[in-house]
Amino acid sequence: MQKSSSIHLAYLCSSVSWGGLEMNQLKNALWMKERGNNVLMICKENSPVAQSCLSVGIAVAYIEDHRKYYDFQAGKKLATILNQFLITHLIIRDTRDLSVSVIAKRKADHKVHLSYFMEMQMGVSKKNLFHTIRYKGLDAWCCPLNGLVNQVKTLTRIDKNKIHFIPSALDLSRFSNNVSKESARKILDLPQNQITIGLSGRFDPFKGHLLLLEAINQLENKDINVCFLGEPTIGSGQEYTEQINQTIDKYNLTDRVFIRPFRQDIEVFYAAIDLFIMASKAETFGMVTIEAMASGVPVIASDGGGSPEILGEGKYGRLFEPLNAKSLSEQIKAFLEHEKIDKSILLDAVSIYNHHKVCEKVETVLGL
Repeated sequence: MQKSSSIHLAYLCSSVSWGGLEMNQLKNALWMKERGNNVLMICKENSPVAQSCLSVGIAVAYIEDHRKYYDFQAGKKLATILNQFLITHLIIRDTRDLSVSVIAKRKADHKVHLSYFMEMQMGVSKKNLFHTIRYKGLDAWCCPLNGLVNQVKTLTRIDKNKIHFIPSALDLSRFSNNVSKESARKILDLPQNQITIGLSGRFDPFKGHLLLLEAINQLENKDINVCFLGEPTIGSGQEYTEQINQTIDKYNLTDRVFIRPFRQDIEVFYAAIDLFIMASKAETFGMVTIEAMASGVPVIASDGGGSPEILGEGKYGRLFEPLNAKSLSEQIKAFLEHEKIDKSILLDAVSIYNHHKVCEKVETVLGL
């Protein structure tokens, strides 16, 4: 599908980290490029997102550091890039890039459509004059959950016609379970004939590894295993990793807890487990929850953030009281003893996250 050459789409990502926000910006840029759009990534030189773009053939333009607010010089430089590449549409995902983008839009030589794709919930009111002026520069504010749509409508003064529900996208075909459970467990070196519960993510207190270990210890059934897929956060995760190991020893779980490093073929992890746990207190949008469901794996998640909406308020999984190991343990026990969720129900529930459908909606909202 070839788009008009007069439309040039740019993604701005000033972060030098490599987490969900940055990965989402890259994935969506790549998908939109594959659909025939002219795509540019504006980022910092030698950043992970820059290196990834170059490896997959996405054009890049480089920027330097900028202040979060009122960096007019940086805004002028960004406007120069927009002019040079004839950018008609600019997408941001980080609020740190909002002010400089509004400045650049106003300084550009031509009309630029500016969209903000929300990744984190707001929490506090942003109805003051300062935020209202900044948000006025947006042409679209896109939210991955209906709950966030309502939040933006309640906590800001932005024109409600600019607010859109666009789910976060996922390539569902990756999780079609081409790998059997037996093969996946061989790859990960996990027991073949015992129930295995999984939790993936970097080793960070926010992810709830210790909470799950506490819940497993409270279960009467001692034949249930746990697989942690992930690694310590570079430079800051060693202390928490040591806490995990100490807790495993404390509860005599050495033979039941399996720690495996993160792998690119994460579908193997989902194929190997029977139940996925989202133990974070209040994840705004747990992409791993969608990945598990797309793999036909039931989910038990904390009753906070976006998880209740994603799980249909319990229709597609179970919810436990945030940070409560006893509640999590009870939900695991109840699920394993009484509940069966048909795989087809889970696959139907995640169909709205299909990246082809989401990209079509993005194109409609942006007028591409």
